[in-house]
Amino acid sequence: MTMTDVRPLGANEATFIAAVRSGDTARFARITERHRRELQVHCYRILANYEDAQDMTQETFLRAWNKRESFKGHAALRTWLYRIATNACLDFLAKRNDRTPVTAERPGAGSEVRYLQPYPDRMLPEDPQESAVARETVELAFIVAVQHLPPRQRAVFILRDVQGWPASKAAEALDLTVASVTSALQRARVTMREQLPDRRLDWRSPATHELSNDERAAVKSYIEAHERNDLDGLMSLLRDDLRFAMLPEAGTSVITAKDAVDGWVANGLFQPGYDDWRGITTTVNRTPAAVLYLRAPNDPEHRLFAIAVLRIVDGKIAELTGFEASDKPWLDLPPTL
Repeated sequence: MTMTDVRPLGANEATFIAAVRSGDTARFARITERHRRELQVHCYRILANYEDAQDMTQETFLRAWNKRESFKGHAALRTWLYRIATNACLDFLAKRNDRTPVTAERPGAGSEVRYLQPYPDRMLPEDPQESAVARETVELAFIVAVQHLPPRQRAVFILRDVQGWPASKAAEALDLTVASVTSALQRARVTMREQLPDRRLDWRSPATHELSNDERAAVKSYIEAHERNDLDGLMSLLRDDLRFAMLPEAGTSVITAKDAVDGWVANGLFQPGYDDWRGITTTVNRTPAAVLYLRAPNDPEHRLFAIAVLRIVDGKIAELTGFEASDKPWLDLPPTL
């Protein structure tokens, strides 16, 4: 018998083993449910899609139940669940080979992550320590950058550099050698530094909880410009090296402010009958966002139209990622104003 075999169990692990031995499914569910939010954020980092992350979290709990007899308490329950979740996501990616971003051929276009979905801040973990990690690594710029890693590198990077696992623990979880994990992490770090904007290279530093005054003012001005149909005012809020994406229709492009506004007009927005806007300020992915409502001709109400996730730099919008909002109930947005 090794020292590992006689190591005292933590209270959580002992309770879990007791639930397994007794076949108490309700108790099993209560114990594992405590980890739902952090596991869902973990799956979201790997998959960049809220609905898929929900599904894989549920798959994690199903696999945990099916493998419950294999848990002996040699690792923390949380570690065991993360291992299951990571491999569930890797199995999902192996079946869905369309989940690698494709570099567009057109000039000025970035790589396309069309499956990207916003993550609601209210679903971040409640545990202060885990929530702090989530805030640092759930911003869209970080999530998109991670998608450029091959799946196995993606898992290694998240376990090592986000979760802080030692190489030996990550290797065991992924059935790799320590040397393979070390090599994969080195390659992943190079790719991440190539993909992240310069200001995001400090992604591991503490993130603020509240919007800054500049961010609040910029989002307010963005909404008010829509409500006034003030295209010049809207253009003045956008940097000329704007990174813009409207998902899932297109990937990210670097375009001028004028081209962005001209494109919105060309697509029928701000035209008579489609120029009656209202908006509210919110946050998703720990990032300022504007929720836009549009009143169509002969409609008495302003209906949920889109959510624009904004990165503000020096009071101007440097990145705008737009999502159609009416098909995303998990954002918990009012359908009309």
